Amino acid sequence: MRASLVIMAAGMASRYGGNKQVDGVGPNNEILMEYSAHDAIRAGFGRIVFIIKPEMTELMERLCGEYLRTKTAKDGQLVDVAYAYQTFDSIPDYYTIPEGRTKPFGTIHALLSAKDVVDGPFCVINADDYYGVDGFGAMYQALVNMAPQGKAAMVGYSLLQTASHYGTVSRGKCTVADGKLVTVEEVLKIQLDDDDTLVDLDTDTVLAPDTIVSMNLWGFQPSIFTAMDGYFEHFLRYEAGDNVKAECLLPVMVGEEVTKGALEVEVLHSPERWFGMTYAQDRPVVMESLKALHDKGVYPETLR
Repeated sequence: MRASLVIMAAGMASRYGGNKQVDGVGPNNEILMEYSAHDAIRAGFGRIVFIIKPEMTELMERLCGEYLRTKTAKDGQLVDVAYAYQTFDSIPDYYTIPEGRTKPFGTIHALLSAKDVVDGPFCVINADDYYGVDGFGAMYQALVNMAPQGKAAMVGYSLLQTASHYGTVSRGKCTVADGKLVTVEEVLKIQLDDDDTLVDLDTDTVLAPDTIVSMNLWGFQPSIFTAMDGYFEHFLRYEAGDNVKAECLLPVMVGEEVTKGALEVEVLHSPERWFGMTYAQDRPVVMESLKALHDKGVYPETLR
């Protein structure tokens, strides 16, 4: 069964100030998720699933879908492309969406939107992040060897490699022992000072630069959807309420599953620098970094 790369691209970019998922930043106007798809395909993934808003379908097909279907995966077959739609239509009738809410309900909501089009091991990522070549290679090997129940994998990055000088970021702060995830705590306001000091503004705590964090590069078997269904139902019934900004977050769910012994998560380490576009000021840095990778031969002249 082919492994899928699932790209979450339906979120609204409130801090960035634009639709960063489709913002061209590569030397030939490539968007960030094209780099993830390229790296995943050469690692061994044979299927790309985009989680998007329905109105994005034509745009995504033009930007990525059409040409990705012409690519040959490592198994010798053409790459398969599928779309899943994160909308309020999937919200159960027992929950009333608050007036004024426009944003989806976070990463758990996104993944549940894709459960009908994912039938094998899968890796899930954010659309607006660059993860590096090594992370996808390590994740593919983990998925190939992963048991069908009770197992998962995560690629961890050093906190300093993932912060922004242009504003606070939220990260899943991880505790790791013997290569396995012990805890994951969602830290919502991490500030990187000019001297590279990292501070959790909610607790006024200085964080170590080599703290392992989750950047939502996870690997699962389809059995995880059962746990997600239950977790999302609990969130809607008892936590979301009338909060128009409430989100049901994947790292938090994984942490709870680990704590109660229902899930064992292998932590894979990436030495590469993550980068993304949390803020508009990040864009020129991302463009310069991608150009340097093309110049070094990490990527061909164009990805298309």
